Amino acid sequence: MSVNAHLPHLHRYSAAAETGRAPGQYTRQLVLRMRMRALLTLGLFAVFTVVVGRLVGFDHVIFEVAEVALLCVCLGVTRYVLPVVERYDRGAQGEEYVGSILEELRIDGWLIIHDAELEHSNVDHIVLGPAGLFTIETKSNPGPISVQRLHGRLIRQVHLQKERVEKLVDAPAEPLLVYSRARVDRPGRRRKGIRVLEADMLPGFLEEHPASLSDERVTELRERLLAAFVPEPGRVRWARAERLAPAPKPQP
Repeated sequence: MSVNAHLPHLHRYSAAAETGRAPGQYTRQLVLRMRMRALLTLGLFAVFTVVVGRLVGFDHVIFEVAEVALLCVCLGVTRYVLPVVERYDRGAQGEEYVGSILEELRIDGWLIIHDAELEHSNVDHIVLGPAGLFTIETKSNPGPISVQRLHGRLIRQVHLQKERVEKLVDAPAEPLLVYSRARVDRPGRRRKGIRVLEADMLPGFLEEHPASLSDERVTELRERLLAAFVPEPGRVRWARAERLAPAPKPQP
């Protein structure tokens, strides 16, 4: 039996509906904006080239220069912009995949928050249950992944997300780094306090994790998380860590 089976009072909550954020929403919107900008740039240069041709003549040297410029823009978009768009698109797919896995835990009472926007940062997923509070950073690298060779910038990013969520709710969180499609050489091991997992191992890890929070503490943290991330009219989308008062410490 999972660590949440004794919490039927949490089953009725749907954080996806309450927060209004879907897995990978920020990245998916970024991909859409990048594609639109690329198309707009190509369209503007194409129109400019046609206008130049009509003004100076399609056999004029200026038109030939405009044609070369248009060709250079097309090559630049193909060589530099589209690969970046494809990389972000893979990232969005990875977040959506991990999000679909986490959604299966709702029936056991887990609170799942996707695409949580904080000030100057974004957390792919925040998960809360009796097993604890977890921040999840999703990566879609093809792999294989060596736990001991994780990049320092990635480690700092994961720790920064964890610290901001901890400051927001005044409670410790465990950072998880989850790879949506790569094989990890030592899954489940820690690297500088960050546990590294493959996506398919995530439900088992969370459900088998020893319980560390009381029902009262879970309810309290749940209310604070939803207070930070549930949209309100006229409210800034991201949460400020200093906005909420510190939560009372659990009784010993």
